[in-house]
Parts: sequence; structure tokens; C-alpha cells
Amino acid sequence: MVNELISPPASVLEDAESTLTLLLNMSNTFIEKSKSASTRKSYQSDWTHFVEWCNKFELPYMPTTNETYALYLSSMVLEGLKASTIQRRMSSISQAHYAKNYDSPSTKFIKDVWSGIKKEIGTYQEGKQPILIETLIEMLKLAPSNIQGSRDKALLLIGFVGAFRRSELVNLDVSDFRLGKQGYTVRIKFSKTDQDGKGEFVAIPYGQSPDTCPVLAIQNWLTVSKIESGPVFRAINRHGQLSEKRLSDKSVAFIIKRYVEGVGLDPALYSGHSLRKGFATTAAMRGSSERSIKEQTRHKSDAMLRRYIVNANLFMENAANDLGL
Repeated sequence: MVNELISPPASVLEDAESTLTLLLNMSNTFIEKSKSASTRKSYQSDWTHFVEWCNKFELPYMPTTNETYALYLSSMVLEGLKASTIQRRMSSISQAHYAKNYDSPSTKFIKDVWSGIKKEIGTYQEGKQPILIETLIEMLKLAPSNIQGSRDKALLLIGFVGAFRRSELVNLDVSDFRLGKQGYTVRIKFSKTDQDGKGEFVAIPYGQSPDTCPVLAIQNWLTVSKIESGPVFRAINRHGQLSEKRLSDKSVAFIIKRYVEGVGLDPALYSGHSLRKGFATTAAMRGSSERSIKEQTRHKSDAMLRRYIVNANLFMENAANDLGL
């Protein structure tokens, strides 16, 4: 009996090896799922750029060296990249080293280089412009009276009122909507700030006008499209045929830019984030409290919310308004 415990049969060892292999594969899958698909894609793109740069100059990339890393950071400054882009690539390079069990390349030497870069080029992020309520109303007027116009109107209105990120919009399913007396309660299954999938809920109240009511817009879209289950927002081809597949987040940005251009604004200044930013800015301009705005935008910190509404507050309670000039 003792010998059997010390030396288990080959079949048991094989089963144990198969089980460990399965568990290892599962662990790797869970590690991948710990980051969103868009984050993993960005990491891969940044890492590929670093590897190609190192190969071009025949320099080591895994693990890299202080000298190589400093040269790479300097090359990005020479290229004219923003501090935010450089910082994102630094994060990607660190993640790649961590994945291969190497120490982070962000040594004290590199941190000093990075500190000097930030002082040299600055860290100001201009960001995209918000779509304010007045602009949104003008955009809605451009929606054609067909299936595409119905979808676009619903997307623009719920994107604004719900302060949705574009990734949240495209992942909405019919089952996520619950209609009550005051409007829809919409469940967000996953989001940038809810990677564990606990779920968040957003209120979409009835509007004051039938032409700008987000609840009626969604109901009209589901009726026109005959969508009863699955993705709410889907692609439509040039023949007006509805796809079974959900829209991509890039498609949301494209739709927003198309309507922005239609009202005479520069589409380069706007993005898929402009609806969310526009809600926060409009609400602040109309006197809503930061607490109530944060409840709808689901920001985790006041600091991040204020980055959205800082321009709206520049002229509110401003001492320069009362100088008598």
C-alpha cells in the first residue's frame, strides 16, 4: 500500500498530467480575460511596434535594456507622439515582460528619462469635443425616414442620455432592457470600470418631446427592425438589409462623425466618446450636481468626471463675469 502511494500507476500519472494541462490552459484563458479585448489589442499593437523598432536597429527587446528602452522613448519624442501615447506603450512593454516572467523594464533610470520627457513635451490631453444637447437635436433632424435612420436616432439618443461608452452601446442586447412607468432600466453586463461583470444599471427616462424621446426611439427601432432578441444595434448594408451581427465600436464612431459633419462641424474633433462627454457637459451647464451626473456616467472618481465638465464650469460663477467691463 505504501509503495502504491509513493509510485502511483501510470494511468493515474497520465490523468494527473492531463488535468494539470487542462488547468494550465484554463489559467491562461482567465489571464487573457482579465483584460478587455480592446486593451489586449492595444498591448499587442504597441509591443509589435517596439519589437520592430528594436529589430530595425538590432537591439534587444526581450528582456530589453536601459539603453535600448531609453533610445526607444527618445525616438517617440522625436516622432512627435503625445505623452499619453508614449505612456500607453510603456505599459504595454511592461506587460509583455511580466507575461514572460521578466522584471519590469521601468527601472529608476527609465523613470528619470520618462520624467524628463513629460517636462519637455507636457502631458496635456486635448481630447475630443462634447456633443451638446443643441447639436444633438440638429443631428437627429438629419436621420432619414428609413431603417437606418431609425437605428441611428435610437443609438444617438440612448448613447447621449445613458452616457454610454461605445463598447457598452454595441454590447447591449434586447434582454438588457426593462420597461417601467418612468422609462427603461438598462443593464450593462460589462464595462471599462466593471471588468468582473457584476453589472451596472442605467436609467433611460421618457423625453419631453416625441421627436427626441430615447424610450420611443428604441421602441420604434425594435419595431421597424423586428428585432426580438440578441444585439440591439446591428449593421445595415447599403441595400437596407439588417445583419445578425452587432455593430462594432468603430461603427459607432463613424455614425457619430457622419452626423456631426452633416450639421457643419469638423468630424475630426469628435469621436464615439463625444455623446458621453456631451451628456456630462450639458448636465453641468444646466446646473446638475456632480453627484447626479456621476450616477449616470458611472465614473468611479470625481477627478475623472471633472475632466469631462471642466470647460463647462469655466464661465459659471466666474469672477471675471462681474468686473463691470
